[in-house]
Amino acid sequence: MQLKIINFVIYFNLFFLFPNFAYSYVGPGLGLGSIIVVLGLIGSLILAIFSLIYLPIKKFIHRKKEEKPKNKQNKN
Repeated sequence: MQLKIINFVIYFNLFFLFPNFAYSYVGPGLGLGSIIVVLGLIGSLILAIFSLIYLPIKKFIHRKKEEKPKNKQNKN
């Protein structure tokens, strides 16, 4: 059993030590498409984070604006 583990560790390390490269051509269509997909993912994450932060602040400000005229009317 111990010999199998040692062999596995040796072969696993050799696999990453001497990788076989795939010499392939990435054309302009695939390259541009992949860039657009990455930018789209980053943009959607930024918009999601922005909406999670912006909407509660917007509601808070809107509530504060509604409360101010009510308080002024009660004082008169």
